[in-house]
Amino acid sequence: MLISGKPGKSGVRVGTPQQERELLRDLARKAEQELIGVQMASMDELTLLPNRHGFIALAQLGLDACQQLGRPATLLFFNLDEFKRINYLFGRTEGDNALKTFADVLRIGFRESDVVGRLDGATFVALLIGSASVEVSAIKARLEEMLDERNAMAHRGYEIRFSIGQIEYDPVLHGSVEELLDEAERVLGH
Repeated sequence: MLISGKPGKSGVRVGTPQQERELLRDLARKAEQELIGVQMASMDELTLLPNRHGFIALAQLGLDACQQLGRPATLLFFNLDEFKRINYLFGRTEGDNALKTFADVLRIGFRESDVVGRLDGATFVALLIGSASVEVSAIKARLEEMLDERNAMAHRGYEIRFSIGQIEYDPVLHGSVEELLDEAERVLGH
């Protein structure tokens, strides 16, 4: 959009107040579209959790803060049990519903300061910021209780179940979130 008029302080010609508002609205729309694009590239469309890319970016910020403050962090790794069977027997739509349900439970089950994401397929992660080795059985029991409520309400032909593993963040061994994820995948056989 060309705006004619007198040059402003920056040497750019500014027009009427209406033209300025129009230009600002146009710039705001473009900035919003850029932000939406960045957000969509970092988000898993199905579960609305951060995808691998988004998780790595957010979790790295969390690990950096832990390192600066001398605080611990723990990575939890989740896999939906029998996910392929759910897809095969009940269809892809039902498999997607299982993923969305599990993502909701994870979103509700962790603190705002924790970073939860979906890496791929039926694999999810949560980085617990400021938490040393955690009691996995207690976390699993709490998440299973939430899933049991949803399983009972949904009346599906299956129940959503999951396995869980844990890796404690060690700043000496794990220089980045990618290194932490690599170790988790090695140790947990993913």
